[in-house]
Amino acid sequence: MKRFTLVLPAALLLLAGCGEKAPGSVDELIASGNLEALKARKKELTEQQSSLGREIGKLDSALSAIAGTENIPLVSTLVVETVPFEHYLDLQGDVQTKQNVLLFPEMAGTLERVLVREGDRVRKGQVLARIDDGGMASGLEQLKTQAALAETTFERQKRLWEQNIGSEIQYLQAKTNYEAAVSAVKQAESQLAKSTIRATFNGIVDEVMQEEGSTLNPAAGMAVFRLVNLSDMYVEVDVPERYLGSVQTGKDVQIYLPVLGDSIRTKVRQTGNFINPANRSFRAEIPVPNTSGNVKPNLTARVRINNYTNTEALVIPPTVISENAEGEQYVYIASGVTAEGMAKAEKRVIQTGLSQGNSVEVLSGLAPGEQIVTEGARRIREGQEIQILNKA
Repeated sequence: MKRFTLVLPAALLLLAGCGEKAPGSVDELIASGNLEALKARKKELTEQQSSLGREIGKLDSALSAIAGTENIPLVSTLVVETVPFEHYLDLQGDVQTKQNVLLFPEMAGTLERVLVREGDRVRKGQVLARIDDGGMASGLEQLKTQAALAETTFERQKRLWEQNIGSEIQYLQAKTNYEAAVSAVKQAESQLAKSTIRATFNGIVDEVMQEEGSTLNPAAGMAVFRLVNLSDMYVEVDVPERYLGSVQTGKDVQIYLPVLGDSIRTKVRQTGNFINPANRSFRAEIPVPNTSGNVKPNLTARVRINNYTNTEALVIPPTVISENAEGEQYVYIASGVTAEGMAKAEKRVIQTGLSQGNSVEVLSGLAPGEQIVTEGARRIREGQEIQILNKA
């Protein structure tokens, strides 16, 4: 202790000497304006300041050693607990609908009437437009008249034949004429039906592509309407083949539509049975509920498929994990924690699984209830005594 008794008064006397206003003081030197004297005094005071700093540092070290708290790092800890952990596969796709078709004419002719407008809701089988039939309707009426006559003749000949009146050839000829007339009527009706364009399913007329009076030609590929149904929307994504066992029908899915700012929860409806050799992926189809009608075909969708779930997982932040030269991952835990928050640092090698956001699943190396060091882990070493700031 003699060393501290001698050093401390000397330091105090030196400080007092710098503070008193003696001849040649700093104020007098400044007033004199002597540049060389000012530089000399500044150099002198700087050396005195450095000397005092060294002496004070020695005193701090001695005091810390006497108190027994030298070099004890301060850390924060987190109690490891089992929590549900879910991992999601992030993909991107486009919204589609199975009912989005172009309606083409089945016969050539002039577009006589367009019976709907864009945006109209229509039912399956509803007539949307008529094409000039070129007299086919009149021809059909004549065929129906001839068929009616052939039917009457056949019925009479049939009754006579049942009464053994007349020849068999007359009966067969009447029957053949009647059947041929009926077939001709059906064929004419089928041809005439091509002069009308009908809705193939319940939906909305999204676009009318031809105007009344236009000349239509099926061979030219001239579409007349676009018909869509927004009730059966879905997203189709390509899933990497390594997820074949984890992405299956019924898996939970989160769909985010950036344009609408809307998130939808749904499930995988179907997965493909074919691996695309071009990108080593398989197809997954996910339905998109569209109760509001705001979801449109070809909207960009961000898809998150739940491919892993652990209801009792040990999860830690990725920032507390370090890696040694052998490539092993490790964390520090606080062992032997006292009531005063004192503990020893213990390095624990761990094995990690999947990560999601700010959570990493720990497969081995940790147990529930243990305290891992979260803040200050970079400044400690194995077996070192540590002071826990928080009570985890």
